[in-house]
Amino acid sequence: MNKLKILIAASEVVPFAKTGGLADVVGALPKALHSLGHDVRVVMPRYYVVDIKKYKLKPLVGALGVPMGIMGEIWALVYEGVLPDSAVPVYFIEYEDFFGRSGLYDDGVNGYDDNDNRFIFFSRAVMQLAKKLEFHPDVIHANDWHTATIPMLLNTIYAFDSNFAYTGSLLSIHNLQHQGKFYKGVMDVMGIGWNHFYEMQEHDSVNLLKGGIVHADAVSTVSQKYAQEIRSNEFGWGLNGLIDSYSYKLHGILNGVDYDEWNPSLDSFIAKKFDTKNMSPKAICKADIQASFNLPQRGDVPLIGFVGRLVEQKGIHLLASAIYKILEMDIQIVMLGAGEKWAEHFFGEIAFKYPEKFSCYIGYRNDLAHKIEAGSDLFLMPSLFEPCGLNQIYSLRYGTLPIVRATGGLDDTIESYHNDSKYGNGFKFTDATPEALFNTIGWAVYTYYNDKVGFDNLRKNAMSARFDWIAAAKEYEALYYKIAKGRKGHV
Repeated sequence: MNKLKILIAASEVVPFAKTGGLADVVGALPKALHSLGHDVRVVMPRYYVVDIKKYKLKPLVGALGVPMGIMGEIWALVYEGVLPDSAVPVYFIEYEDFFGRSGLYDDGVNGYDDNDNRFIFFSRAVMQLAKKLEFHPDVIHANDWHTATIPMLLNTIYAFDSNFAYTGSLLSIHNLQHQGKFYKGVMDVMGIGWNHFYEMQEHDSVNLLKGGIVHADAVSTVSQKYAQEIRSNEFGWGLNGLIDSYSYKLHGILNGVDYDEWNPSLDSFIAKKFDTKNMSPKAICKADIQASFNLPQRGDVPLIGFVGRLVEQKGIHLLASAIYKILEMDIQIVMLGAGEKWAEHFFGEIAFKYPEKFSCYIGYRNDLAHKIEAGSDLFLMPSLFEPCGLNQIYSLRYGTLPIVRATGGLDDTIESYHNDSKYGNGFKFTDATPEALFNTIGWAVYTYYNDKVGFDNLRKNAMSARFDWIAAAKEYEALYYKIAKGRKGHV
């Protein structure tokens, strides 16, 4: 087959700017696609956090004109760099009024009032940049609501533009909860015509993600289970009916992980490297993380790790409701994360009350995240919903057994322990209740203390599991070919 020209647009990309898993995906997938021989390029905003000197970015010659409907034409600068350790070009759209701010989407408390204009501008700039570069993509891969305008633009304003004569579109949904809902007046900024209002209408407002779903040639989610879940009332966030009606173009592709970064045999952050052939250094990593969190250095107690946002989605209220009962067990828990203020204060108080059993660091440190993955015996992810999840996959690689709720990517990646066959790689529960969480932690702790053979088998199974980006990239590749074929009639 012919190699493809792929343009990937996203609001955040590792290592340049990150608030969540979207950045990890767009920082890794293009490199895997490039290794398969495709011409892949990435576009993102140039926020203030993106250091021009650090990443050796160079300006493209000439400004980029971006039509913005009733706002007129806005002129932007474009910088070019590469994804680290690759030859994949990354283009940065710079317009200070929109992106010269401390945050990506908010000021730390509230979302920016002009997020609609900011990301409609970015989406339109992606199209204009392709024209400026004379790059004729076979597929434009948009991600989440921030770039969901692109499939709409492709089918309207740029429908007869020769630069995009055979260009198809893929819209990836990384988290359906966030949809880009704005005042309907943005129709005049988009400039695609009010006759398209009904395609993204939600009451008297505009829902950008909804319009993207309608117009995209294909829609993907970041796990197979999540693709099923978003068609339901529980996980559909009001769009389940629409998504169900377009289920014929819905695909689930599980995220991969970067095993160059998350690998106990290579990890420079952890106290001592280890692998499946010699796991004894994991005990040293355990003592190290206990010391880092001022917990007693006990090798005989199960250490449970948590790394994540302290928000409802992550099931943090389930843990808060069950924590006193959980801490009656002979265990230790280390927590790394930040989020809702009540949760930060609550778990800080728990650490004060139970200094020998519970410790937390409010905030995020990458070195501590690695140390927790390496030193913990068990890893907790009681999420209400989880489109993919990455920490459970990191945990598997480090022989740290995940305790997860069976939702989204957590259900796709974790096989619950079978006591009889000793098969599995973690522990799962279904009901989003404190009782189910407590019982499953109790099951894991009981296995640690009373079923050493089973626990060791679980660790071996966990460490042998692989979810690499090449496998994911091949699935995206097949979907890109399908999209391109639908547009061109042949590839």
